[in-house]
Amino acid sequence: MKILILGGYYDSLIRGCSIYTGFRPDESGEPLYRRILGSAFDALPPRLRELHGTSQARRWSGRAEVRHGGGLLARIVRGVVGFPTAGSNVPLTVTFTPEGEGERWTRTFDGKDFSSHQSAGKGRDEHLLTERFGAATFALALVVEGERLVLVPRRWSLLGVPMPAFLLPKGISFEHEEDGRFSFDVEISMPGMGLIVGYRGSLMPV
Repeated sequence: MKILILGGYYDSLIRGCSIYTGFRPDESGEPLYRRILGSAFDALPPRLRELHGTSQARRWSGRAEVRHGGGLLARIVRGVVGFPTAGSNVPLTVTFTPEGEGERWTRTFDGKDFSSHQSAGKGRDEHLLTERFGAATFALALVVEGERLVLVPRRWSLLGVPMPAFLLPKGISFEHEEDGRFSFDVEISMPGMGLIVGYRGSLMPV
């Protein structure tokens, strides 16, 4: 297996693998994901490059499957964040809107919105993608692994206060191209709660 990885993160992921490094030129006008990935951006499949390769407003649509975990705490978290309800073949539209130094992702599952703001990390989060859901902000490493772009949680904060590592949300989330479509598989779990929400599906530009 060959993994293209940036920044030397995650010894457990790269041990025994062939490593290729990327370069991050200081291009503040570049699209967000290209700024973070640098030259490694060009290794992404065409649909991923198309979706992430612009800073302009855009809209993609498709279908998704949404699954939930059980438990009271998981239900509370889903309600607070506004995660979508469970279902199969759910109509989905994602609108990407430039906002500040990043962009807002508004996901509309069967008419119900929830959104987050993505930007390039600064300080200790440099070279990471930061995603803010309300009061919670997550720092994610973008790892190009074969034909997939994997998003790996590194740390998080609540109302700007760093949270302990043992409370860091888990889950395997990645993007890839399948049958010429942008495809995604997102899983969010938390220690003591198990699965909160997972959703997978595909999108095409509107």
